[in-house]
Amino acid sequence: MRRPALAALAVAALLPLSACSPGGPVSPPSPPASAPEPTASSTDPATDPATDPATGPAAGQRWVPAPGTTWQWQLTGDLDLTVDAQVYDVDWQTPRAVVDRLHEQGRRVVCYVSVGTVEDFRDDAAAFPAGVVGEALPDWPDERWLDVRRLDVLGPLLRARFDACRDAGFDAVEPDNVDAYANDSGFPLTADDQLRFNRWVAAEVRARGMSVGLKNDLDQVADLVGDFDFAVNESCRVYDECAALQPFVDAGKAVLHVEYVEDVSEEEFLAEPAAPGFSSVLKDGDLSAWRVLPRG
Repeated sequence: MRRPALAALAVAALLPLSACSPGGPVSPPSPPASAPEPTASSTDPATDPATDPATGPAAGQRWVPAPGTTWQWQLTGDLDLTVDAQVYDVDWQTPRAVVDRLHEQGRRVVCYVSVGTVEDFRDDAAAFPAGVVGEALPDWPDERWLDVRRLDVLGPLLRARFDACRDAGFDAVEPDNVDAYANDSGFPLTADDQLRFNRWVAAEVRARGMSVGLKNDLDQVADLVGDFDFAVNESCRVYDECAALQPFVDAGKAVLHVEYVEDVSEEEFLAEPAAPGFSSVLKDGDLSAWRVLPRG
């Protein structure tokens, strides 16, 4: 949940700036027909032709990152495509030309999209009715919680965003803000409400052939590890919560883990090894291109 107001990512010296501007407004489509559940695959995309990064998962399969997969998470600034990482996690309005370029380099690409909040700078923000929009996030006044019980309203809007991720060629989705029930959302949400919503999100993403990551929501990991293909976590080291993510590692699924230099100094980060199986990085709070990897 901790991240800046997102800026459009430009790809310096690699693509024309005009090719990297966000897309136009997103129109909610009709609900898609139900699709069979794809079969998870944890094969190495570098060696398995069925999961060739240049073409995406083969029919009936989806990519599942394994523990230890290296990653880069960048949501602001000029997008640096030279970072040595197997996976790039970037904003959902990143153009297909950028995703294709990353695939050409043998990378997998994750689509960051908030599903539990609405950000007022998004092209489709006005499509979210006032009745489903709640309290602002304490540190992000331009972002408000959504009533995740209202899938009749949110469903078409979020499906449109997942369609945008799929159509841009992303391999996976990182749905953010999936723990509204544990925050001051402005709605009387329960843990069951959240589980129902999170499972709906996971099923919708998987139905589009993409894998899906559980973002934070540590109290519900045991209930959701089977519904999600990997985890994304912020600051579990600072809050002494990393053990809660062990079910993902035990299931052969990656934990893409970030600590922030505002909370943990570079020296402190390097002094302590990453949790076994975790894909840990140190980032700045703006989620620019800068990152530090643990030793060993």
